[in-house]
Parts: sequence; C-alpha cells; structure tokens
Amino acid sequence: MELNNRKALHEYYIEGRYNAGMVLTGTEIKSLRTGKVSFNDSYCYFQKNELFVKSLHIAEYKYGTDANHDPLQDRKLLLTKRELRKLETKIKEKGYSIIPLRIFINEKGLAKMEIGLAKGKKNYDKRDTIKNRELERGRALTFLAFSVLAVAARAAPAPQLVQTVEGISEYRLDNGLQ
Repeated sequence: MELNNRKALHEYYIEGRYNAGMVLTGTEIKSLRTGKVSFNDSYCYFQKNELFVKSLHIAEYKYGTDANHDPLQDRKLLLTKRELRKLETKIKEKGYSIIPLRIFINEKGLAKMEIGLAKGKKNYDKRDTIKNRELERGRALTFLAFSVLAVAARAAPAPQLVQTVEGISEYRLDNGLQ
C-alpha cells in the first residue's frame, strides 16, 4: 500500500529523500491502511530538535469509538539524530522546506513516510517541466509506433519473383495458399 503526493513533484525540486517512521495511534493506522489520507498543504517543521508533520489529513476511522483521533493533528516523525541535524541546517537556508512525498507500509507492517528536502519552483520552471514531460511522452509514443511497424514488417512474408505461364516475371507474396 502506497500513497503518493503527486503535487509535490510539480511544485518543488526534490534535492534529498529520507524515510521516516511515523508515531500514530491505533485508529490512525487503520484509517491509513484504507487509504484515507490527504497531503494538501502538508509540510514538516522542527520543534525542540524533533521533526513533525503538519496539516496531514488522516480521516477518522469509520469504526472508531469516542477514542478516535483528530484528523489534522501534528504527527511526530522518527529519524536518526544525524539526519535531523542535517535537515535542520539545510532548512535554515533560504528557500528550503521539508515536504511529505509518500506514505507506505513496509514489509514489517510499520507506517513510514518518505520526506523530501525541497526547493520551490517558479512558474516558468513548472511550465518547462510540463513541456519536457510532453516531449518525452511524444518520443515514447513515436518509438512505440516505429517498433510496432518494425515487428509487423518482420512478420510479413517477403515477396518472391515468380515466372507466370505466359513467361512474365512478377513479384508475389507467398501466403501459403494455392
């Protein structure tokens, strides 16, 4: 199970990626497993040398009781001290922020969040990204069309020179029918 923040790659340049553990309650993990997560306007911030994610909406669990969680509460992220120090020094530079890129469940069944050290794109950068993506898509489609034609050309029988009864030579496709 994997939930992606597709808007992040459009809005930011991602310069570094880190996998962080998430501190969640029981109803949060159950709701996360059903895919009820929204990344809208979510970001990470430091508070007392600890990293938290803010505005990550995990919907209330449908079958939860009165002990259900608050959908927009801040959630603590778990990283090593070295990674936290590195991120904290980078964030102090102008233009950098930490944003959530995806949430996934690892092979042990633990919820993890991939966060990215990001720098914001300008509008003209976003247009260039869209243009390059469209060009790549066009190239891929052209390559696909040519490869289909090449396979079809190899599968077609080669014409053969045949003498007719009147003594005239002509090319015919040998299709196996007589």
